[in-house]
Formats: sequence, structure tokens, C-alpha cells
Amino acid sequence: MIELRTPREIEQMRPAGRFVADVLTQVSAAAKVGVNLLELDALAHRMIKERGAESCYIDYHPSFGASPFGKVICTSVNDAVLHGLPFDYRLQDGDLLSLDFAASVDGWVSDSAVSFVVGNPRGGDRGAADQKLIEATQDALAAGIAAAQPGNKIGDISAAIAAVGHGAGYRINTDFGGHGVGRTMHGDPHVPNDGRKGRGFPLKPGLVIAIEPWFLETTDEIFTDPDGWTLRSADGSRGAHSEHTVAITEDGPLVLTARD
Repeated sequence: MIELRTPREIEQMRPAGRFVADVLTQVSAAAKVGVNLLELDALAHRMIKERGAESCYIDYHPSFGASPFGKVICTSVNDAVLHGLPFDYRLQDGDLLSLDFAASVDGWVSDSAVSFVVGNPRGGDRGAADQKLIEATQDALAAGIAAAQPGNKIGDISAAIAAVGHGAGYRINTDFGGHGVGRTMHGDPHVPNDGRKGRGFPLKPGLVIAIEPWFLETTDEIFTDPDGWTLRSADGSRGAHSEHTVAITEDGPLVLTARD
């Protein structure tokens, strides 16, 4: 069921958005060469406890997950792109890391993701390819947000994302994409990363959605890692992921998870 939020409820969602943004900012800053992914999860866990927030991930067990997630942040490295389950791995110089985090504050959820290269980006073709991939997801996110105007439709967001992705030379997987956000992390409507303008659910003031383009460098096929969660590219190429929680308002899109 698709739910629309009142202006007062959208205001009540702002603290969750700020908290999610703050966690991603601090965890990103901590993601240095030699740092263990489990240390990043512990940092996010500590921030949740200090804020009195609730994790959306730790007990999360959808049909596509092998078991409850058990951690509080997704850490996807290199050929992993979504649902990266933190494990005993120390970050290396040049790793492409995607962080995805969702939490509930006072009963309201926000969800956001960011990708970046750890340490010094590798030079040459590798470094250029990583930066192109990351920037494509960022540009696609910005295009999707710009299309999130009252009177438009979900397909306008999807088409805007796809135009950037295809324009950069990437194929697009639509198995996973954006979604409704509110009292729970995942709700209706689904917001695919490819679609046709003018199609789908109308964007009405009060609709709150996560817009999340993710691209793989040379494929649109993925498989699930033996950990039962981490999604990796079928050909070993790298992935990147950008995401914001966005409220549709009378005045246009309001990004609740904007980072300083």
C-alpha cells in the first residue's frame, strides 16, 4: 500500500534523515586503508545506540536474504554493489567502497548510500573508470531527484536515471531499485532504475521514496555471495551505488538525507 505523509509527518522525518546522513559522513571518514569492515559496522552500531535510534538492518530477513542480516550497515567492496554484509576484511588502497545505511528515529525511517574510493584512487585506467562509475551514480541520483516533481510519475524518475546510466555506457539491472520509505525501510512504490516517462504511480505531495541508482562497470548481471546477502557483479567488474530519501512536496523534492 502506498501511503502519503502530511507536511507535519515529513517534518517529523527530518531527524531520521539527518541522523542517517551523519552516520554515513562519519563512517565514510573512518573508512581508511587498513580499517576493518567490522570496525565500520561497530562505529555505526555505536552511533545508533548513542542516538537512541533503531537499526533497520540487524533483524532484517526478507525472502532474498539467507538469514537475518545481523549487522547495521551494508559495506560493499569492489565487485560487490548491494547488501554487502560486513566481514573480517581490511580496506586496501584503491578499494571502491559503497556504504548503505538505514535507521529509524522516533518511528520514522530514512535510507541513504554513498560510494567512494578508499585511500588514494589508483592512477591510469582503473582510477578513471572508478571515478566515472561513481560519478555516474551521483549524476543519475541528481537527475532522479530533479524529476521527482509533483505531477510527474515514477517512470519520469526511472527514465531520468536510465538516461544518465545508458549515456555513460552502462547496462542497468532492475531487480533492485528505489522504494517507498516511512515507518518501515521498504514499502511501495518500487522505483526502478530504468523506465518510461509518463508511466507508473503519480508523484503526489506527501510521497516519500528512496531513489537509488546503482551501476556495474561492464555487466547488468549479479549473483549472491555465499554469505547469503552480498550481491556481486557476474563478471567481477566494479559497482557503485548512490541513494537519498526524498519527500515529494508542493514545492518540489525535499532531500531528507542530504549530507553536509
